[in-house]
Amino acid sequence: MPKPALTLKGQLHRVCGVDLTKIPGIKEQVAQVIISEVGLDMTKWNTEKQFSSFLGLCPDNSISGGKVLPRSARKVYNRAADTLRLCAQSVTHRKSALGAQYRRLRARLGAPKAIVAMADHLARLVYRMLRYGQRYVEKGIHQYELIPSPTHQSRHCTTEGRKEPKPRGYRFISRGV
Repeated sequence: MPKPALTLKGQLHRVCGVDLTKIPGIKEQVAQVIISEVGLDMTKWNTEKQFSSFLGLCPDNSISGGKVLPRSARKVYNRAADTLRLCAQSVTHRKSALGAQYRRLRARLGAPKAIVAMADHLARLVYRMLRYGQRYVEKGIHQYELIPSPTHQSRHCTTEGRKEPKPRGYRFISRGV
C-alpha cells in the first residue's frame, strides 16, 4: 500500500500548528520564507507592534526640536518583510476583506504606503496565528464594506441615535445684534 504524498502545505501546518495559507495572498512558499526568517517562537516579541518593528514595517517616528519629521518605513532589510510586501501587493484584486481594505488604503494613502500598511497588517495576522494559535477566518468583502470608513462617517453625519445634551443649569439667551 503506497504512502500518501507529503505536501508542503500539510508539513507547514504540522510544524506551525496553524494554516498560514488561509490568509489571502500567503501561499506555501511565502509561509516557508516567513518561518525560515523569523522562526516559530513568537515569544521573542512581547507585542505584535514589536514584531512589526523588527520587520521594518512600522513608521519611523523621528522627532527633532519637538516636531515630527516626515515619516517613512524603517530601513531594515528582511526577507520576510519583502515577501509580505509582495503578498500585500498581490491582494490588490482579491474579492476578500483584505483586498477591500487594501483598495481603501490605496485610495486614501497612495499605492506605496498602502502596500507597507497591508504588509504590516499581514505581519500582525501571522504573529497572532503563530503566537496564540488563532485560526484566520475570512469574513468576506461584504462584511468589510459594512464597516463605515472614518471619512465616510464625517461627510455623512446624521443626528439619528444622538442623545440630547444634558441640562447643566445654564440658560442661553439670544441677543439681538
